[in-house]
Amino acid sequence: MKISVIVITRNEGAELRRTVENLQSTLPSRSELIVVNDGSRGRIADLPRPRRIIHTRSLGHAQSLGVARARNLGASRSTGDLLVFADAHIRLDADWWRPLALVLENPKAGAASPAVTHLPPVKTLGYGLTFKGADLEVAWLPKKAGRPFRVPIVPGCCLAMRRDTFNAIGGWDSGLLHRGGVDNEMSIRMWTLGYDLYVDPRVVCRHLFRQKSPYHVGWPEYLHNRLRLAMAHLSAPRIAQVVAALQHHRAFGAAMALAVENGITERRREMRERRVRTDNQYFARFGIRW
Repeated sequence: MKISVIVITRNEGAELRRTVENLQSTLPSRSELIVVNDGSRGRIADLPRPRRIIHTRSLGHAQSLGVARARNLGASRSTGDLLVFADAHIRLDADWWRPLALVLENPKAGAASPAVTHLPPVKTLGYGLTFKGADLEVAWLPKKAGRPFRVPIVPGCCLAMRRDTFNAIGGWDSGLLHRGGVDNEMSIRMWTLGYDLYVDPRVVCRHLFRQKSPYHVGWPEYLHNRLRLAMAHLSAPRIAQVVAALQHHRAFGAAMALAVENGITERRREMRERRVRTDNQYFARFGIRW
């Protein structure tokens, strides 16, 4: 088995180098590490060898693809059987990948993630996430077992899946913009397509939670991603609830226009034709109530 770790970076500074050094020191020798520079200002940090760096450039100017498209780009340039998508500000312990790879030997397991704590670490850990309400905000889940267990949303700061699964589900949704809700959409889509999502509490990812993003994220794009998730995967009554919860935002109109421009009607039809489990089953399975 060959592991490909795909790291997306944008204005990470020295944190990127520290993350890459950590990954290189904890991965097996046959692995590859791909860093996708998603429109950073200036040069990204010098990285230790060996390395592969993909720059996203358009006519000589840095161009941000957004998290979903940047991850798809990295995956398209990778060669591993096991894909790991990672943030550029994490730390992992030795052999972290072994338990995740073991979970994914189950063909019904679509994705596996570790428990998540802060960097530097604190006593509190999150074990996957769930939706809190119709505005599609999420909350961390408590530990449910000492072994891998199913969750409604796997955190994308360190998320592993088999390449065949990635291809079967169509990768990350390239219609999502910038950042925000990317992991949530992937999780509910993967579940409705028949895969289960796991957190392995025996593995811990230390993640840098920033008070302020190192790059601008516009509200229209942020709200658009939530609307796209709802319109692609939820029933009409739940879509109405999401719209009611979000429509007070000043950027709501612009976000709705983006959803229409990005072909949400066609996306919804595609997901309806392909899914094998419904959003009603998803909400019931994980006890999600709005």
